[in-house]
Amino acid sequence: MSNRYQLVQTASRLELQDTLDPKVGTVYVDFVEGKARHRLLFGGGKGQDIAKAVGLNKHKELKVVDATAGLGREAFVLASLGCQVTLLERSPIMHALLVDGLQRAANSDDPQLQAIISRMQLEHTDALSWLKITEHQPEVVYLDPMFPERQKSALVQKEMRCLHEVVGEDTDSAELLDLARQVAKLRVTVKRPRLAPELANLKPAFVISGKAVRYDVYLPKAPTQK
Repeated sequence: MSNRYQLVQTASRLELQDTLDPKVGTVYVDFVEGKARHRLLFGGGKGQDIAKAVGLNKHKELKVVDATAGLGREAFVLASLGCQVTLLERSPIMHALLVDGLQRAANSDDPQLQAIISRMQLEHTDALSWLKITEHQPEVVYLDPMFPERQKSALVQKEMRCLHEVVGEDTDSAELLDLARQVAKLRVTVKRPRLAPELANLKPAFVISGKAVRYDVYLPKAPTQK
């Protein structure tokens, strides 16, 4: 990471700050307030596209691996819907932000929030290496690889700029998709911009599409397909 973005521990949380343009604000993980809280209260429950995309309309209490955890927002939504979610994050910067966000949420006095956080397990690891371990047999693998962001929101631009700087491009996403299809028991769900090409130019089994994003759903590979 360049010296432009710095991790700073404030009185209330750990933040990633832009030292060259401090006016844009900071990036941090927050499951207590803001977007996460709003989505928890008003997101639509199991009627959300992401819930259908991982298969919650067919299965309960799924074991999901979020192989590209990022800021943890999708993992939080899935955990709030009853999934046991393992978050994989290889960037030490993003991992530190997630640890801070999870700790603050776990220390809250909200029993509902504490229950959700208890269903989220964070691992500081490379997803390719983790998925190759034979005892790891997730029912669903969720992928949200880094992609060029077209939305005009200043907040989105700020976050994406920081994430691109800190994490970089996910150049191994095609390999990750292939491996995920070998180990997932039920399906692999990939989040994409609505008009973006399929990951690795691989046609999904089916698609759940919203206004801005879509979810491409792939079925596991048969052993002979490896």
